[in-house]
Amino acid sequence: MSEAPNKQPATIRCAIYTRKSHEEGLQQEFNSLDSQRDAAENYIASQSQEGWVALPNRYDDGGYSGSNLKRPAMARLLADIEAGEIDCVVVYKVDRLSRSLLDFSRIMGTFDEQNVSFVSVTQHFNTTHSMGRLTLNILLSFAQFEREIIGERIRDKIAGQRRRGKWAGGIPVLGYDVDRTGPSPKLVTNADEAVHVRRIFAMYLEMQSLLPVVDELQRLGWFNKSWRTRTGKVRGGYMFDKSSVHYLLKNPLYIGRIKHKDQTFKGEHQAIVDRKVFDAVQALLKSNSRGKGNRIANKYDALLRGLLVCPQCNKAMVHNVARRDSRVYRYYTCQTAIKRGYKNCPFPSLPAGEMEDAVVDHIRCIASDAELRRDVLQQSQTQGDSELEALVSQERSLVAKMTRCHEEIARMTGDADTTSVATDRLATLHEQVASVERTLATVRGDAETLREQSFTETDINAAFADFDNVWNALTTTERIQVLNLLVERVEFDADDSTIAITLHPSGIKSLTQELNPAPEPNETTR
Repeated sequence: MSEAPNKQPATIRCAIYTRKSHEEGLQQEFNSLDSQRDAAENYIASQSQEGWVALPNRYDDGGYSGSNLKRPAMARLLADIEAGEIDCVVVYKVDRLSRSLLDFSRIMGTFDEQNVSFVSVTQHFNTTHSMGRLTLNILLSFAQFEREIIGERIRDKIAGQRRRGKWAGGIPVLGYDVDRTGPSPKLVTNADEAVHVRRIFAMYLEMQSLLPVVDELQRLGWFNKSWRTRTGKVRGGYMFDKSSVHYLLKNPLYIGRIKHKDQTFKGEHQAIVDRKVFDAVQALLKSNSRGKGNRIANKYDALLRGLLVCPQCNKAMVHNVARRDSRVYRYYTCQTAIKRGYKNCPFPSLPAGEMEDAVVDHIRCIASDAELRRDVLQQSQTQGDSELEALVSQERSLVAKMTRCHEEIARMTGDADTTSVATDRLATLHEQVASVERTLATVRGDAETLREQSFTETDINAAFADFDNVWNALTTTERIQVLNLLVERVEFDADDSTIAITLHPSGIKSLTQELNPAPEPNETTR
């Protein structure tokens, strides 16, 4: 009787994944990626009796961090797995695949869905066994902890470098180049750019304002710092605006100082701006900023702050003042014109007092005209109905999704499948149900709030009843609050000198509650 032939084991196609966080040393003939692959190939060869075969495709991510999945070789590996071309993934160490516990869980979910096993050469475990999965999660937790510790060390190292006056990296600035030939990068003076920097400081002292400097730089065709990254990509080279000029003038690098948080330290690089000139510029910047921004808006009670919008570039118009002799003139000016000049947004500044009076008069007209009040009511109800319809439609979609999840959970529970794939799928379904329930609660809450904020003709009449007397009795702060309750957006059409005002759909209801509060429980109504 002849013996039955030995059954050959099924072929297990093994893909080898390698990764190194930094590009340093990758130019060597036999680098870290080659070493990882060599170890993995030897391990696969030791399992040849089990049918293991190393695939020739290389999945090497050189110079990519393991803290995320934005890696080209990782993307190719996952694509080939989903295409059914891989049976097993082999790595030198677990953290080569990922240093993030969350990302690793996602990768393992993909492996399980495609029945792909995972092997680490140095940790000696296989995810097809429960003990291997447990050990893997423990090891990855330590890998993530190590990554966080490394982050803390890097931050401490940067702080230490700056305290010693060393340049610790970042975006290069106009006037300096980065010399990377030594053991650590250094700032070296770019003679041509340094001339431009000194001229910009001089311009500001001559012109006494940022915007004329911006205009002059645009006329000269001067641009911000342009540099090339290690990968060869060109960065920077933008046109100057008010913010970038201000940043340049405030930068202590130009007087040979390195900044770390609120302190500066003597740097190793050469200063290119005289300290007296720098101090004079700082004094002028401080003087010009005194009383600007929120302080001016508060001092002069800008009623339309955050409400008036430039119709040309859709930017908010900022409240500012101009002084002539003892008189103060208030304006609203587009942010683009302030930052980059009127060449970039020619929309004119608007007189603040006249704009504020026009908006208040518009509301006063609504208060005194029953037809206008009905128009406002109809428009607000139409908008509210549209928003409510969208929320109701979203609610129906979420309920249907949750029903499908519950049906699949019930079906899988009835099958009593205890494989790891089934268990993970059930866990995913339960997570989806919980997520849908949270979103559904938010949608229902928004819908209920919208229903509560709907108002009737009685509400609008109550909100605008005796508007003049109420408005005159309010403080300026209270007037600003009332306008922000009622008005969402204000635009001025310079062609026909008209104002378009968009009201908050829920503002009238809120204003009614503000001006006509409900009586306390212990009060009696007459």
